Amino acid sequence: MSNIGKKYETTERVVKWLMFIGLLVFMPLSMSAQVIDEDDDDDEPDEEDEVVVLDQNGDEEVIEFPEAMTYDLDSLLNLYMSQTYLDEPQDCNMKDVNPEYSKEEYVDRLYRMPCVMEMAYNDVVQKFIDRYSGRLRRSISYMLGASNFYMPIFEEALEMYQLPLELKYLPIIESALNPKAVSRVGAAGLWQFMPGTGKQYGLKLNSLVDERRDPVLSSQAAARYLRDLYKIFGDWNLVIAAYNCGPENINKAIRRANNAATNASPSTPDSSPSTLNPQPSTQQPIKDYWQIYPYLPRETRGYVPAFIAANYIMTYYSLHNICPMTTRLPAKSDTVIVNRNVHLEQVAEVVGLNIDLLRSLNPMYRRDVVPGATEPSPLRLPIGDVSRFLDLEDSVYNYKANELLTRRAEVEVRDDVPTYYHKSKRYAKRGKKGRVVRGKARATKGRAKATKTRAKATRSKKATTRKKAPATKRKTAKRRRR
Repeated sequence: MSNIGKKYETTERVVKWLMFIGLLVFMPLSMSAQVIDEDDDDDEPDEEDEVVVLDQNGDEEVIEFPEAMTYDLDSLLNLYMSQTYLDEPQDCNMKDVNPEYSKEEYVDRLYRMPCVMEMAYNDVVQKFIDRYSGRLRRSISYMLGASNFYMPIFEEALEMYQLPLELKYLPIIESALNPKAVSRVGAAGLWQFMPGTGKQYGLKLNSLVDERRDPVLSSQAAARYLRDLYKIFGDWNLVIAAYNCGPENINKAIRRANNAATNASPSTPDSSPSTLNPQPSTQQPIKDYWQIYPYLPRETRGYVPAFIAANYIMTYYSLHNICPMTTRLPAKSDTVIVNRNVHLEQVAEVVGLNIDLLRSLNPMYRRDVVPGATEPSPLRLPIGDVSRFLDLEDSVYNYKANELLTRRAEVEVRDDVPTYYHKSKRYAKRGKKGRVVRGKARATKGRAKATKTRAKATRSKKATTRKKAPATKRKTAKRRRR
């Protein structure tokens, strides 16, 4: 390689390293796996998305709010269920007045809540209570109204596995009770299941079906997951934290807390036999959320306080002059099983239903297609329209089937015109028996034999010419080759 080429290559490497360092410098420093708004292009948390508290040394500590606490209220109110069945409260007095209470009153209210899980008070919990009772008052009003749709489903799933019912408020900090919520890393649904965890707990996920969005199925899967986490940690606060950041991070924080406690324990030198032969430590391992708190991820440090605050505000909302939105319960629904592919628009047009209603009743179908041909699939309908669907089932399947269901089961190859071959400029290497490597067409035996004969004749001619050449010319040619 010439000196110019070496200098060019060195310069190119330097430029690439400078670009890489620039990306590291200007890349957002914090990325969270929470619910995001599709129109939000800024992944870095704003100051309004954080809470600042003082630690024991008087230093400031910044804790991120769960993203659901920054969820846009307009997007929640634009959901079909909100527009159809929720109304603003009309007889709410002093709805913009948030009374102030003493620390002792908050401690007493949390202690008197009828729950199994520990609802302890501290300054971090107070910050989250202030957030819910202050800036998020209207969001809490929406969640109180929407809870009439979802809380019975959550309670039934938790009762099925004998879990504390206060866990029903977990979706408030996970998704703000938005069944369409999607996180930056792909968690979806009311319970914000990741794809891998959802599949592990029996939720189907493919191009047409995403059962993480189904309130009933995802609630049952979440109950099983919470049950398994409790078998691991035996503490509900650690279970809540593990639900947010994963059991691996909780175990890592526990190890760090125990190592720090071991290193900080006082030790005095002693020449007794017990010192020469040290005995195993009898110190109990630390498995308390508030003790491993400094070793948790930044977001998880605010997750349990947010859960406690959510339980508080959903219980004592009236003491803060928060009025639930007026709720009109939707008609009861029932399920039919379909054995053929059907589009929700086919059902809406033939049966006479609102397609947005069908989408809200069947949120698991990502592209409005019920894949009954793959396996028998459930279709949820208003209970008064089930019989009408069964009577018109054939008409439903035939309505615009070629337009709405475009996947073809069988196609014909057009062979009524000669096949067009494109001559490539690249020459493929030919192997034995005229076969062409790298996808070229197979050569005929005659063509391969003719090519081989011409190559042999050319080599023979060159050899003859070299023998007849004078000695001086041969020496000159040899010197040039050197």
